Order: sequence, then C-alpha cells, then structure tokens
Amino acid sequence: MTTTIKELEAKVGGLSSPSKMPCHGYSIPASRCHIGQKMRHVKGSICSVCYALKGRYVFKAIQAALEKRFQSLTRSDWVDTMVELISRKEKSGFFRWHDSGDLQGVWHLEKIVEIAIRLPEIKFWLPTREYSIVAEYLRQNQPKSWGGAMLRPNGFPRNLTVRLSGLMLDGKAPNARQNPFGLPTSGAVAEGYNCPADKQGNKCLDCRLCWDSNTHVNYKKH
Repeated sequence: MTTTIKELEAKVGGLSSPSKMPCHGYSIPASRCHIGQKMRHVKGSICSVCYALKGRYVFKAIQAALEKRFQSLTRSDWVDTMVELISRKEKSGFFRWHDSGDLQGVWHLEKIVEIAIRLPEIKFWLPTREYSIVAEYLRQNQPKSWGGAMLRPNGFPRNLTVRLSGLMLDGKAPNARQNPFGLPTSGAVAEGYNCPADKQGNKCLDCRLCWDSNTHVNYKKH
C-alpha cells in the first residue's frame, strides 16, 4: 500500500511554505539554535532581531508544528520519509532548509546531505551560522569525497549549497578563519550580489542566487 502524503507529513511534521520563497522548506524552532541562542543576546547581531522569534512564528500552533519537526529529526526513517515527501510535493526544483532554526550537529548535516544525494533533481539551499558543525563535517568527509560524480571537491553534493551566514546586522560575511573550506557566504557588507527581495515585495520571484554556490549574497535587514 502506498503511503499517503498526509501520512508522510505526520511522521516528520510536514514541510514549511515561506511566503518569500518559490518553494517549500523545512523549519524547526529558532529557540533550538545553538549559536542563535547565544547571539540573540548580542546587541547588533542578526539573531537579536530574529524574525522567527516574533510574528506568526510565536503562535502556539506554529510552535507546536516546529517542535514536532525538531523531535522527528532523530527518527530512524527521517531521511527516507523526507526524500519521499519532498519528491512528491516539491515541483519547483528548489528547496530551502531552515527558514527557522539551524543545524543541530554533524549527524543532522549528514542526513541533509544524504537527502540531496538521493534527490539530484532538486537544488537545496542550507543557510547556517553553525560554522563549526559544517567544518567538522567537511573534515570528516573530505578524504572520501574526491572524485565523486555528484560531489564537489569540498564534499557536498553539487545540488546542495551550504551558505555560511554572517552574524551581525550590516556586518561582514564569515572570514577565512570561520570559513576555511571557502564555502559560499552571506552578509551585509561584501563584494557580491544584493538580494533583490526588498525591491520586489519581499519575494524571490525569479531570483535564485541563494541556491548558487558560486556567489556571495548580501542581505539587508528584514
């Protein structure tokens, strides 16, 4: 018997539908962020004005759904379920990880990488401030990643853009020490492309720069 979409969603808490995005996403509570919980108390940091800690995100029903997704991460069938759910629901060819929340550990990133490998027709974007988790994953996987038909030399699938996000409002992107593997970044002050969303109703529309692993993207406060 074929598992229904509703049954798949019940296992992992469903997908999110960020209004700005051209695609679905997957979010967990911002209160579960490791770096974010520290940076939210730092004046001038992006996390101090986190959009996922206010507005409709704080509604009880929304928080319950986010927490259900968080709790599902450790399910033994999480990857299989997400692969099936994304393949059946996402028709745009794009997907965003964590419009709320962030990586929980190397184990979490490993699962996201596996999903990307199993869904080569989807382009995934993962913005993160968990620099150390990403670096540890790459240190562990670098030796066995070279030559993989679907993998970049840094060890990530070609259809997964892991973008290290800056920490401060109107601040610089992660520097070389924070980003030793030269991953794409985002910030507010750097050479690169400016997110056009503020000029088009706070929506991506036709822009897909965030999914482009070769570009740095600048974001204005939102």
